[in-house]
Amino acid sequence: MIKDTSFLLSYTRFDYSSLAEEYDRVLNDQALPIAIAAILAAVYAGLEWWRWFTKAPPQPGLVSVAAVCIVAFCFFRGVKIRSRLNDLKLGLQGEKAVGQFLDANRQTGWHVFHDVPGDGFNVDHVLVTPQGIFTIETKTRSKPTKGDAIVKYDGEKMFVNGLEPGRNPIVQACASRDWIGNLLFKMTAIQYPVRGVVVFPGWYIESPKGGKRPDVWVLNEKALLKFIENEPVVIKAEDVALVSDRLALHVTQ
Repeated sequence: MIKDTSFLLSYTRFDYSSLAEEYDRVLNDQALPIAIAAILAAVYAGLEWWRWFTKAPPQPGLVSVAAVCIVAFCFFRGVKIRSRLNDLKLGLQGEKAVGQFLDANRQTGWHVFHDVPGDGFNVDHVLVTPQGIFTIETKTRSKPTKGDAIVKYDGEKMFVNGLEPGRNPIVQACASRDWIGNLLFKMTAIQYPVRGVVVFPGWYIESPKGGKRPDVWVLNEKALLKFIENEPVVIKAEDVALVSDRLALHVTQ
């Protein structure tokens, strides 16, 4: 594989703003207020008990009951928010890892875009190559403590360690693919071939055996490069440049 290390990454965004902004929003708007409320409730209860010890007219029982209720509510809400923050952090790490892998291993003539804004959503990565245009949805999962980390995909349904994901990544990949295809058609008046890809970084993927490859690929990041390399050239060099220029314009608006 030829690595293009001289190409200026003028079209590449490294901020991964969508997940980072969501992480900050959950942290600042949900986690911090609950933590502050719990601390204030505990402090207020402590003050009431101090008043009781100093013979001031206290009401520690009533205040303590209220504090216990508030702290219990904040605790259970905090557990849910912590889980959400962990998911966002894991997703952000996965997006960065895949993005850095694509940047480091892209061939001459390939162009990589990260966190491409859509209508109310973001496409994690878009890879523009002579073999086609690929919209990449990154799905980062914690690996099981026991056994292998396996994603099974039969061309239609997907199972992550035997469980079907709540939000269907195939549907998301199709939506990203169609949106990018329509965007490029509006900007160039040309219908370019766009393929949706779901990438599980670091996981082993059991894909359909033999026959035609499914419309949406489900792969890990290393297999993605091999799949693309084995595809025929379908886009001329001048069209690769045109698409890259239009996408660069879109992400910088």
